[in-house]
Formats: sequence, C-alpha cells, structure tokens
Amino acid sequence: MKRVLSISLGSSTRDYRFTATILGQRIEIQRIGTNGDSARAAELIREYDGRVDVIGLGGLTPIFRVGAARYPHHEAIHIASQARRTPVVDGGVIKSTLERWSIAQAARRAPDLFRYKKILLTSGIERYQMAAALAQYDAELRFADPIIHSGLRFLPLPRSLAQLELYAATTLPITALLPYRMIHPIALGQEGHDPRAERVFSWAHVIAGDFAFIRRFAPKDLKGKVIVTDDPSPQEIEDLRQRGVMTLVTMHPPLTDEGSCPRPFVSSDVLEAIVAAIQETGRQPNEAEVLDFIAAAHWGPAVQDLNPRPKPKFAFVIHPLRTAMISKHPAFRWTRYLPQRLVEVIAAQMPPMYLSRIRGIRSMSTGEEAEGILMTLAATPREMMRRPPDFTYRRLIRAARMSERMGARLMGLGAFTSVVGDAGITVAQKTEIGITSGNSLTVAATLEAAKQAVTLMKGGRPEHVRAVVIGATGSIGAVCARLLAQAVGDVVLIAPRAERLLALKQQIEQETPGARVTAATNPDPFVSDADLIITTTSALTGKVINVDKLKPGAVVCDVARPPDVKKEDAARRPDVLIIESGEIVLPGEPDFGFDIDMPPGTAYACLSETALLAMEGLFGDYTLGRNIELERVKEMYRLWQKHGLQLAGLRSFGVYVTDEMIAEKRRLAEERRKRLGLSSDFVAK
Repeated sequence: MKRVLSISLGSSTRDYRFTATILGQRIEIQRIGTNGDSARAAELIREYDGRVDVIGLGGLTPIFRVGAARYPHHEAIHIASQARRTPVVDGGVIKSTLERWSIAQAARRAPDLFRYKKILLTSGIERYQMAAALAQYDAELRFADPIIHSGLRFLPLPRSLAQLELYAATTLPITALLPYRMIHPIALGQEGHDPRAERVFSWAHVIAGDFAFIRRFAPKDLKGKVIVTDDPSPQEIEDLRQRGVMTLVTMHPPLTDEGSCPRPFVSSDVLEAIVAAIQETGRQPNEAEVLDFIAAAHWGPAVQDLNPRPKPKFAFVIHPLRTAMISKHPAFRWTRYLPQRLVEVIAAQMPPMYLSRIRGIRSMSTGEEAEGILMTLAATPREMMRRPPDFTYRRLIRAARMSERMGARLMGLGAFTSVVGDAGITVAQKTEIGITSGNSLTVAATLEAAKQAVTLMKGGRPEHVRAVVIGATGSIGAVCARLLAQAVGDVVLIAPRAERLLALKQQIEQETPGARVTAATNPDPFVSDADLIITTTSALTGKVINVDKLKPGAVVCDVARPPDVKKEDAARRPDVLIIESGEIVLPGEPDFGFDIDMPPGTAYACLSETALLAMEGLFGDYTLGRNIELERVKEMYRLWQKHGLQLAGLRSFGVYVTDEMIAEKRRLAEERRKRLGLSSDFVAK
C-alpha cells in the first residue's frame, strides 16, 4: 500500500486519515496541520522522510507562478528541502492543469455559471491558472490579494490578469522575503470569521479560490452565490448550504473508498502526491505526466446545486418607436422639455438599459410561471436605419450579456431590432444566450387576425379572397405570402427588388401548384382589387399604401412598426378596416412592470413568442434571419393552444374593434360600391 502524507500550515482541526483506491492501487492518505507553525512543519518533514512514499505541502507555495514570472519563497523552499529521501510536492502542477480542466468541464455542464458574471478570486497569485481559465468567459474579475494577504482593504483590487501581474511584480519580491505566516492569514491558526473582505465578497456572483480563504473571509450570507473551490469537508459543504450557496463547484475530484470516504475532497498537494506515488517517479510529476493521470483516472469537477437554482428567465428588447416615448421612462421625463430631434440623436448613443421584471405569465398546461426581463435600447427606428447594422448589433449583444447575467437564457428582439441587418443571426452568433426575432408567432397571429377580420367584413367566409402582401420578400412577408397562397390561392407579391420577387414567386408556385401568384414592385394597380392587404415593410414614411385606391370593405393588416398606414390617412377611408398585427393575450396575470403601450395582459406577438418558448423550455435560437420556416410557424400554432395563449381582440389604431364599428364600415363600404357602380361583395348570411 502506498502512503501519502500532507503537512499543512493550516489548522489541525481539519486533519484526517483514510484509505482510497485509485487506478486499482490502495493508498493511505493522511493530513497533519501545524496551526501556522513553520518550524513544526519542517520537523514533521524530517520525521516522516523515508517513512512515506510522497509528502505534500499544504498551505505552502514554494514558488508563486504569475503569468510568465516565478517568485520563490525562501522559507517555503527551506521547509521543502528538509526531505532527503521522500519526494516533496506542492500541488503547483495540479493547480495549472486539473483546475483549468475542471473549470472548462463545469462550464460545459452549466453554461451560465461563469459567463458575464462578477467573479472574485480570493488569491490570484496562488491560483493564477484558475483566474486565466475564468477570464475566458467574459467575466468581470476582482482579485482580493491585497486584502487577504496584506489586510489593505482600501487598496484598489486588481481587475484583470494584467493588473494582477503588475501587482505581483511590485509586491511578491518583497513578500517572498517575509515569514510565510505573515502572508497566509489562515496559517496563524485563526479559524474565526474575518469581516474585512465582506464588501467585495458580497459584490461577487462567483467566489473562487482556496477553501481556507473562503471559510475565513466570506460573509455569513451567501444566498445565490456560486462557490468554486478545492477541498471542503462534508460538514463545511452543509454549512455552505445553510448559508444559501446556490452551486458548489469542487474542482478536485471526490476520492472514494468502496463508496465510503470520510473526506471526499482533498487539497491539490494531496492529489499531486497521489500522482507521484502511483507513477513512482521519485520527484514532483511534470505537466505531461499529470495530464496522462487525469485522463486515466477520469478526474474532473463535482458540480452540486446546494440550493434550488432559479428557473431560467427570458428577456425581451424593446425600443421607442417615436421620440416622445423616451419620456415615458421615469428617469427621462425631463426630456419632454428639450428639442425632440436632439433627444433622439443623443438617446441613440445610450447603452441598453434594464427596464423591469415581467411576472405573472403562467402556462395553462404546466401551471408554471415564466419570468422575464424587459430591456430597452434608446434608439428610434429612424436612428437605427440611418446607421450601419453594427451600431444596433453592438447594443443587442450587450443587452444579451446583461440579460444572461440576470438569469435569462433566451432573448427576443422587438420591433426594429428584429429586422436590422440579418434579423438576429449576427447577434445569435456572438452571444451564448438563445435569440429569437419572434417572427414565427408574429406570422401565425397575423394570419389568424387577418382571417377573422376578412370574415367580419364579408359577413362570413367568402368564396374567393385576393391577398396582397407588401414587403413580400422580407422575413415576415415571405412566409405570410407562402401560407396565404395555400389558404386563398390568389396572392400578389409586392417588394422593391424584382430578382427577389421572382425567386419567391417560383418558390410559392412549386410549393402550391395551381395557386395564382402575381409579382410587382408597385402596389397601386393591385390594391383596388384586394380583399386583404398585409403590409410588413420597414419604411418610415407611412406612404406605403395609397388608401384612396383601396377596395371598399378591404382589410389592411399592418404588421410594420412604426405602422405603414397613418391614422390621418385611414380617416379618409372609414369603409376600410385597418387592424394592427395579431396581438396576444398571455395566460395568467401578466405584469410587464412598464408601459409597453398595450392593454393589460396583452403583448405583441414577438414578445409572446419569447414567453411561449420559455414556457415550453425551448431556450435555444429559434426564429432567425429572413427565411422563416413554415414548420416553426405551425409549431407556434400548436404551442399557443397548449399553453393557453389567445388572440386578442382586433385593434385599429389602439382601439378595439366592436360589432358596431364593423356594421358601420360594412354600411359605408356598400354605399361606396354603389357610388362606384361595383357589385356587392358581402356574403349572404
């Protein structure tokens, strides 16, 4: 049987002795703490020299490796040199290999553990490789070295690897000359709580480093924190649970002895001593030897949820459709007194902002609540359109990272953010959070609303409907046109680019043989004969449709935001029904926490798709790009029935359409037909 001994400067109250089987070999593992007495540590090394297979130095780092620099500590080197026959290891190679591997594996198991989080490293100079591994996740780092090692709570903490290296270069040459117990507070044998680092510990989402430091300096309240550490005991793990820790990542593998081990996790020097003992190298193992051993032993991290993790949230991004909406935010009410064009230009430069929590959306199928986060950009559609797509991409990517930090795993793009550039593809590629434009449910809701509106205006289901889709080659327009061709068989495609129109026309004719498909770049010759016009452009002028040419009794479904038909233009044609795109009543008692310019409980379909995907547990990318998949539109129909979403009542310029309004519009349409000498278009009841 191999014997491994760890001699530590730490407390003797954490001593243990047990036997484990690793790679088929029995190993006796023992720890002896010296309560900070370095002379006692040296004496123990001399005592056990030649009596055990490998000695590990716990709480002692003979050489600090920070970046490419090495800083030897003379006292620690002297202690290690007391052995003449038994190899002595310090755990440094394990720290630079196993711990990086464990961080990567933990992030693979739980992708949201580290990304964009606030991470506190208790000691970067002792865990530099771990810090380098965590820095890869775009985290906001802080290093507590000045507080923990020197008690300098008012000294600015290093905030990057470069700053840590500078800190090490200016302090470690002097520190290395001091007695080890002066730079390692735990080594003094003080097991009580030290409050001097509480503020920075409370700041962090993730606390990473030696458990000795965490035990000594962490505040009592650790609710919702993630702890990344090395060797907590079962009692200490239970204490972390009681203090509210959400997730514990133990970078070191549990060592078990036929399913029963009093000390499942051990320090890095013990693991390295095990490697040296089994490989019988007679020295500290090198990196290649450690990597081979890790692979053979299948060592990796233990990730434990000590308390329930909050359910994943969704996020949704809105933006002001007009400058006056900026002043609706309580913090910007004063902008109403400034020149509105100036407000619009300056607001566009602002970073994304958190607006509110979305609560109360509850699936009728599962009964579970889907919680959301409402984010906003401050740019209006005009400001987005006059700038390159990268301008909006950068802000959406930042909004996605903010949302993920707050627990969201899916973000929906509202209004113009879903049509800028490549309609969400770039944002999805540059973020880990799922992205959807919401356009699949927008199409489903739009067509359902259009069907209801045409049925109302015709007095029943008409035998023949001619539909015109303006903006037909856009992401929403194209799939609307394809589905309308299947439903009504007569569709006119309107868009400015002839080559795209021809491609869409050919696609529809292949999908729906026998459908009548017309393509044109100017809508005027066709709207006078159209029963239904769906407009989905991203124009800002509001002059997309000449309302004077519309057929009496026609229905216009305006999906565009800002709308393509202005209220003052619609007033000239009271015989025509102009409705907004299909809006959704969400199940439960939705509270958006902010005025989204919709009736209570009602949301645009793009927001509703994001919430619906969260209710279904679909947190990956969903609706992206210009080509919306028909199957996904059909899936939205299925899911909205499953979870209890309902199509809201038809609205026209913010007012719900009533039976009286429909009756009046039908009467006016019939009068206009008579004046124009047209035949009646109503369905007999």
